Amino acid sequence: MAAVRKINRKDGKSKRMRTQNAKVEATTLYSLDAGCKLLVETKSTKFDETVDVAINLGVDARKAEQSVRGSVPLPHGLGKVVRVAVFAKGDKAKEAQDAGADIVGADDLAEKIKGGFMDFDSVVATPDMMGQVGKVGKLLGPRGLMPSPKVGTVTNDVAATVRSIKAGRAEYRLDKAGIIHAAAGKASFGADKIKENVTTLISALNKAKPSSSKGVYLQSIAMSLTMGPAVKVDPAPFKA
Repeated sequence: MAAVRKINRKDGKSKRMRTQNAKVEATTLYSLDAGCKLLVETKSTKFDETVDVAINLGVDARKAEQSVRGSVPLPHGLGKVVRVAVFAKGDKAKEAQDAGADIVGADDLAEKIKGGFMDFDSVVATPDMMGQVGKVGKLLGPRGLMPSPKVGTVTNDVAATVRSIKAGRAEYRLDKAGIIHAAAGKASFGADKIKENVTTLISALNKAKPSSSKGVYLQSIAMSLTMGPAVKVDPAPFKA
C-alpha cells in the first residue's frame, strides 16, 4: 500500500479528494498489476466510474505522418451502452439496423443533426455517404464523432463495425500535446479485467507507432477513475 502523504487542508480540496489522493504516491511508477489494484481502491463515488487512460507518446503531433489514431476492441468492453448512428442507404442501411444501430439514415439523418439531434456516441458511414456526413462535419468534428477510415468508421462493412462498437472498443486519437486519451472500462470491472483492457490498448498503440517516430515512443502512462487521482504506470515493460 502506498504511504500516506500529508496534505494541506487549505488546498481547497474536499475531504473525499484528500482521502483518495493520499492513497497514491504521486512520484511512484507502479507496475500495471499494482496500478490497477490501487486504481480500484480509489473508487469513492456511488456511480460506476470510468477508467481513463492517458499515454504520452514520443511523436511530433504537428507532423501528419506521425499522427496516431485508431480503435481496438477491448476484451471486456467499455461497460456502457454505446449509441451508434449510421449514415447508409439501401441494403447497407438494413444491415446496420439488423446489427443493432440505434439510428440509420442519409439526408434525413443529416437534417436531424442540423436540428440539434445528437443522441448518439459514435457515427459510422459508408464511403458513398461522406457527402451527407460532410454537411454536418462542423457539428460532429468538435465532439470527436466524425467518421474516419483510420478508426474504421468509414466502411462498407457496417454490420461488423456496428457490432464491434456496441461490444465496446477503445477509440484513440493523438491530441496537440502528443497525448492519447482513451476509456478502458469501469471501476466495477475489477483490477484483472482493467489490466487486460489497458494491456490491449497499449499493444494497439505500439502497433500503430509511426515509422518516422524516433527515440522513446511510450513516454508515460497514467490511469485514473472519473473522480479519482492519477496512478502512474511504469511504461518500461511495454516499450516496443
